[in-house]
Amino acid sequence: MNTGQVHAWDIDWRRLRAIWPRLKRADARNVQVHDGKENEVLGDLPEKMDVVFCDAPCTGTGTWRRRPDAKWRLRPAALEKRMAEQDAVLDGASGYVKHGGRLVYVTCSVLPEENEDRITDFLARTDGFQPVPALDVMEATGQLADGARTVLEACTGAHGALQLSPARTDTDGFYICVMERRG
Repeated sequence: MNTGQVHAWDIDWRRLRAIWPRLKRADARNVQVHDGKENEVLGDLPEKMDVVFCDAPCTGTGTWRRRPDAKWRLRPAALEKRMAEQDAVLDGASGYVKHGGRLVYVTCSVLPEENEDRITDFLARTDGFQPVPALDVMEATGQLADGARTVLEACTGAHGALQLSPARTDTDGFYICVMERRG
């Protein structure tokens, strides 16, 4: 723990407010929390990061079991807006990944439009990235609990990504896709 350097940044600083108590609880001392314009605070980091984790803005459809009323507020225009934001996040974040590094795309959505469709489109317009099975990455990094592989294999979809759901895993809906920058 506390090895390497972690950079936390969000286009909207208010979303990072909750990071401070979390970092304290985790006793994480190697995290730089950035406030400001992306090109100013992250300008020295293109193609230098081992892992870029994108907690992408989404419709939150994965939280509907806890907030069932939210599904009545979702409008087609909101989905289209989120999809455009997700594409922008993927395109921007990919520039920070060094060769051999990984780009991890995560949403709390169960909609294919926000998940595998975004990855399919990203891979079609971006050279050098290849999907890596998320389960293999979890296993190789010791993040896969005993017996979890069998459960999670049923959640594996296109691009080796995981789509968790209340029905399959008794969790909120989450999508996790790992891509490696090659070449």
